[in-house]
Amino acid sequence: GEENLILLDGRHEFPFSFQLPQEPLVTSFTGKYGSIQYYVKAVLERPAMPDQSVQTELQVISHIDVSSPALLTPVLRSQEKMVGCWFFTSGPVSLSAKIERKGYCNGEAIPIYAEIENCSSRLIVPKAAIFQTQTYLASGKTKSFRQMVANVRGNHIASGSTDTWNGKTLKIPPVSPSILDCCIIRVEYSLAVYIHIPGAKKLMIEMPLVIGTIPCIGFSSRNSSITSQFSMDMSWLALTMPEHPEAPPNYADVVSEEEFSRHVPAYPPPMDCEEQLCCPVFAYIQEFRFQPPPLYSEIDPHPTDVEEIQPVSFML
Repeated sequence: GEENLILLDGRHEFPFSFQLPQEPLVTSFTGKYGSIQYYVKAVLERPAMPDQSVQTELQVISHIDVSSPALLTPVLRSQEKMVGCWFFTSGPVSLSAKIERKGYCNGEAIPIYAEIENCSSRLIVPKAAIFQTQTYLASGKTKSFRQMVANVRGNHIASGSTDTWNGKTLKIPPVSPSILDCCIIRVEYSLAVYIHIPGAKKLMIEMPLVIGTIPCIGFSSRNSSITSQFSMDMSWLALTMPEHPEAPPNYADVVSEEEFSRHVPAYPPPMDCEEQLCCPVFAYIQEFRFQPPPLYSEIDPHPTDVEEIQPVSFML
């Protein structure tokens, strides 16, 4: 309720707290074409004078437990492609890939299991990457933005040879958790394993990923402790406020291949795939700030708790 207070000249502080609504709140997010933001606003009403107000942004996290049964399910995909032109076919290139589970957290290294058989006459190069797809829905229209956020490269495979990835790791960088239950913005991830074939279209398979906030206890020993996993998971919050920006990592090895952007299958289909794959990692976070993101080492691994609100101060 409202209270009538007479304040003397000087500085006055009023600590306060409040309960967030019981219904689930969508995780805070700043993207290419829109954002989800929360603010706390305080207003000072003064007789015969304009109101004075201040506001501060409030970071909200809707937790996703990757230990849930749906996210512990392994994902397996396979595909084969004939290599050649017209009836001068040299042979098939086959690819099978598997990840142990669908859900992971920031900072975890995803073990990738894959078998690549090269029966063509070409020298091929297998690669893997994590893609983020942002989907915006408004007024009955949908717009998507897709970008690569991490990648790893395998060894060359000569004609007639086979290669096996027995847990080749791809580390998840600090990215926003998946947003799957919002009616206006979705943030989805996929892990793609693909093969660059000189003179032919790429062979590519994609496996769905969910980036969560609560680590999987059963797999903690493979990467790091639960505490360190959770602290790394939270580091994505600091990406929106860089203090010492530096250029992002160079993915020219992948994105310089123009053919790749034309033939990458969408998950879900992006609308401007060629433009999206050329954007550097975390470009969407800095879209409205016109500066590159910070180094991972500069990110504060222990952001302020989302429900802790600093006192509001006024100078009268």
